[in-house]
Amino acid sequence: ENAMPQIEQLEMDADRKQLIADVQALVEKYRAIFDWDVPDIDQRAADALILQEFSKALEQIKQHLLG
Repeated sequence: ENAMPQIEQLEMDADRKQLIADVQALVEKYRAIFDWDVPDIDQRAADALILQEFSKALEQIKQHLLG
């Protein structure tokens, strides 16, 4: 069995920090939208809702791409 990581995994390892930064930027984008639309927002509750919706979106994308 080949113990060497696959090239795809090596590439993902190299790009992980950028991926995390991109996702954090999306969280910040939706935080700003919530802040504009909800004057006295509970930031923790808003963050939980945003992350929950990201999880749902990722699952839908996964189903679409991977069946």
